[in-house]
Order: sequence, then structure tokens, then C-alpha cells
Amino acid sequence: MEAAPKPGSGARIKAQGKKQKPPRYWEGETDGANTLPSNPFIAPSPSRGNKRKREDRSQPKPQVPKKRKQIQELKSKKNQKHLRTKQNQKNLRLKKDLRPNEKEEIRPSQTLSGAQDPFPGPAPVSENAVNKFRRGNSKFLKKHSLKLVTKYKLKAAVSEEEETSVRAARAELLLSEEPGFLEGEDGEDTATICQSDIVEAVDIASAAKHFDLNLHQFGPYRLNYSRTGRHLALGGRRGHVATFDWITKKLMCEINVMEAVRDIRFLHSETLFAVAQKRWLHVYDNQGIELHCVRRCDRVTRLEFLPFHFLLATASETGFLTYLDVSVGKIVASLTARAGRLDVMTQNPHNAVIHLGHSNGTVSLWCPAMKEPLVKILCHRGGVRAVAVDSSGTYMATSGLDHQVKIFDLRGKYQPLTSRALPQGAGHLAFSQRGLLAGGMGDVVSIWGGQGQGNFPSLDQPYLTHRLPGHVHGLQFCPFEDVLGAGHNRGFTSILVPGAGEPNFDGLESNPYRSRKQRQEWEVKALMEKIPAELIDLDPRNLGEIDVISLEQKKKEQIERLGFDPEAKAPFQPKQKKKGRSSTANLVKRKTKVKDQEHREKIRQSLQQQQKKKQEQQQNKNNKLKTSQSTGPRPSALDRFKR
Repeated sequence: MEAAPKPGSGARIKAQGKKQKPPRYWEGETDGANTLPSNPFIAPSPSRGNKRKREDRSQPKPQVPKKRKQIQELKSKKNQKHLRTKQNQKNLRLKKDLRPNEKEEIRPSQTLSGAQDPFPGPAPVSENAVNKFRRGNSKFLKKHSLKLVTKYKLKAAVSEEEETSVRAARAELLLSEEPGFLEGEDGEDTATICQSDIVEAVDIASAAKHFDLNLHQFGPYRLNYSRTGRHLALGGRRGHVATFDWITKKLMCEINVMEAVRDIRFLHSETLFAVAQKRWLHVYDNQGIELHCVRRCDRVTRLEFLPFHFLLATASETGFLTYLDVSVGKIVASLTARAGRLDVMTQNPHNAVIHLGHSNGTVSLWCPAMKEPLVKILCHRGGVRAVAVDSSGTYMATSGLDHQVKIFDLRGKYQPLTSRALPQGAGHLAFSQRGLLAGGMGDVVSIWGGQGQGNFPSLDQPYLTHRLPGHVHGLQFCPFEDVLGAGHNRGFTSILVPGAGEPNFDGLESNPYRSRKQRQEWEVKALMEKIPAELIDLDPRNLGEIDVISLEQKKKEQIERLGFDPEAKAPFQPKQKKKGRSSTANLVKRKTKVKDQEHREKIRQSLQQQQKKKQEQQQNKNNKLKTSQSTGPRPSALDRFKR
């Protein structure tokens, strides 16, 4: 048996299976020499001698309370942060002290295994692909001297545009869709291929896009596709108006306005559309409810909507071109063309300029900021019947009463590139997204193919032809689809045209599969990014450039007004002083003092120069008087009568 410990000894009894509780800070250690509890909040007396220090070290340290431990940890963390900030400041100073010519060594990217990347850096992009997406021009930065701040901002903008063009060119590889095409067999002409042959050759989804609507009671029909290419609006001359999803054939609304309908257009989305009726302009929603009746736009014949400016352009029988801002419901401009009835109108999708065709054979270009036409082009010997502009804004196609179809270059020359005489003449023209040109001649629709991406179509041989059950009264290519819509006396026909539409669409701009929530968000974004009507011009790239002529003229006027060039010398920068003498107020005072002194000196010099000029002019006058007095008056015949 084990002996029990004595009561006076310092031994402790441990119960089997139980742990002893840790001592609290108010409980002192029971020691034979010291029976009083030790208070940790009382500072110990100062030690004297090494012997006392050794004894203190051998003794157990008093336990620190939790609150004091937390305070000490916070202090240590603050000290560590302070040291880190000091170290970071030193590193920054060292980096700033490096010379600009000294560059850090660029190490090649390594993998986890330690092997080097055989193709370091971003993937190379061809220059042709980058030029395809490039929008800006940095030539003016090298030609003209600009302020440092302006030059820095322009360089930053140019570098950002360059980076976005490279990214767009690199992302082009991800576009999975390719444009369609139509090729005949050996020696076969594609114009002889019928729509039934194309429907048999394509898949079921594409074959369903070819259909006919028999609406002979209320024709002829005008048509318009929405910007997404998903919805179609039809307007019959006898009052029939309908909008529907032409892919799923789901009807949105169908009404009869009991009045003649001359044209119909979707607004910024498929939920609103405008109808040019016999008397006034009316706006309806997708349920067929009339929302507005604009009586200031009366006897309208043609409609065009500018999506980025939210402007509805109307041409009337009275010869007025009116711009209506549909976002606020106000008329921006009302211009008179002074050319009689206006029934031929189209827009340039590149710069939002309106093209009007007149009965005297001219085509005039208009913008809301000018009361006179920007350009007048003599196109035909007779009246103009139809006008169309391609999506890039480079080429314009016109047809007239002289049975001629001409294609003009709109890049400053306005000269005809090619022309062709047709048996009947084209009454309607339309360009596709990929440059195909469609023309309606009676009940026949001819489509001319392009000579490549970015080139004008060749009028020598048609690409496709199709005969309709009635005379054509409206033509338009569907966006992002290989489909041509034709409105005629007997209704509507959807024609398959391989290679007409752009295969890849921008989901953030025109998404055919967007939901209701996405459409609402897009409307808010489009309204916030609306372009003012005053910015419409022939060349939209002029908005991002500098008007150097007016800038130099302003600088000359400023120098003449002040008598000196304020930008000739660099501004004064005061030195930094210690002991609070480099405060903001003191720096401003010193700058203004030096600036005033320089200003006084320049004014004094200019006054001295002016005084010198005045003295020289006075001396010249005095010299002239002296010479005239010395020589005397010239002799005359009447001097003989003097006494």
C-alpha cells in the first residue's frame, strides 16, 4: 500500500480518471513558504542583484489575465503592421529610384513541373483580322502639337481601341456559324434554281422559313422586320395591320384600322410599331392598342426609324421631312425638301443620314441639324423610283424611270461604279447584311450577288430569281437569316436566299432569343446610351477627332488678345521646403507671385514694342512733312497771275 501524503507537504492528489481544474488568477499557489495568494495586478518590487534575478527566473511567472493578453496581442499586431508598411515604403522608394532604362528580367512562364512554356505570351493575331475590327485612327497625334494632358488622354484612348480590336480579332475564332452559299453544277446557272429545289436540299428548320400568306382581300402589303429578325409587321393598303413571330408563326396582334395604310415600322423593340395612315401617324403596342396619334405628322407616305438615336423619320406628300423623338415624344426637326411629293426614302445605317429620292432624278442626303441637304446627287434622267444603302454605308443603289439601276460610291466621290438597264426598271431595292442586292420588277424579284466581302454587287448576272403571284410593293432582307421578305398584291412571300444574312449575331445588341427581362434591361441601356440628334453627320469618325483649324485659330486670337503666348514656357513648380513652409496655401502664393511677375514683364515688353512702333510711325510722318515743305508746291499754269 502507498503511504498517504502528509498534510504539510506540497504534494497533490490526482483522482483517477479526472483532470484537475486549472488555477484561476485570483487563486494563489499553496506553498509552504508563502501561504498568501499572489495578486497579478500588483507590480513586483525591483530586483537588486543577480542573485535575486536568478531566483525570480526560477520561480513560476504569475498568470496574465485574458483581457491583458488580448491587449498585448493587439499591440503586437499593430507593431507588425507598422513594420510591414515601413518595409513596403522602402521597397516602393527603391523601385522609384530605378532608372527608366533598367528593366526587370522577364522570366518565361513555367509549369508546375518546372518545364518552360514553348509558346510564351499571347497568341499572335494577323494584321488583316485586326484591321477588320479597328475603328480609330491615330494619325492626328503625330501631325499636330497638342497639350500634354490631351495627348496623354488621346494616346490612352487609341491604345484601348487597339486592345479591343485585337481581342475582337482573337475572339473571331470562337464564331461557330458560317455564311451559306449556293453553287450550281458544272455550267448550271444559279438563277434557274427554283425555291422548291432549295427547300428540298436544306434541312427541315430552314425549309419551314419559306412560306406564302394569301391575303388578297386587303393588299398590297408593306412589311418590316424587327432589328432582331424575329418578328414581322405587315400593313395592307386597305387597313389590315398584323404583327407576329414569323419563325414560330405565333400571332401577336391583328387589327383593321379602317383607313388606308401607307407604311409600317417597328420602333426600338417589337412591343411598339408605327403606322402611317391616310391622315396622321399612329403608334400601337404589341396587343394592337393605339397609344399615340401624332397629328403634326400628317399625310405620311414613308417611315424610317433610327435605332441608336430613337428618331422616327417621316416623309409626307407635302414635301416635309420630320424627325420625331420617340423617347420623349417631341419633334426634333421639320425640314422642307422643296421637291414636291416625297415617296422614296431610306436611311444609311452607318451614319443615320436620310436619303430622299425626287422626281427630278436627284437624291438628297439630310440630317436634322441642317436645314439644307448635305449632298445632292444627280442619279437619273427621270424620276427616282427606289433607293437602298448597304449596311457598311459605302454603296448606294438607285433605280429610276429611265429603267437604269446604278450603284454609287458614298465615300466622298459620289460617282456611279456600275449600271445596268432593265426591261421594266426596278420599283423596289433592298441590300442584305452580306452585300446582296434585291430588286423588284413587276412580279419578278431578282437578286444580284456580291464580288466578295466588302465589294459592291455585280449587275451582270443575277444570283437568284423568283416570280411572285402579284406585283411587288415591298422588299426587305431579314436580319441574321437567309430570308428575303416580299409584300405584293396577293399577300406576303418569304424567299430563301442562301448567303444573305450574317450568321453570327451580337447577343448584347440584337439577340433573337432574348427573354422579356433581357429585353427590358436592353431598353434601359439603349435609352442611357442614346445619341443626340445633333451628332448625325456624313462622317461619324469626325466626332472623335480634333478640329485642328479652329484650334489654331483660337490660339492665334488668344495671343493677339493677351499680347503673349501663355503656353510658350513651362509653368513654375516651387521647390519643397521644410518646417511647414510647403503647405498648399504657400505653394499657391509662390506660384501666383512668379506668374504675376512674368505677366508684368511680358506686358511691359509688349508696351515697349507698341511705343517703338508709334515713335517710328510719328518719325515717318514728320519726315514726309519736311520733304513736302522743302520741295514746296508743284508749279501750275495759274502762277503767272500771282502778284
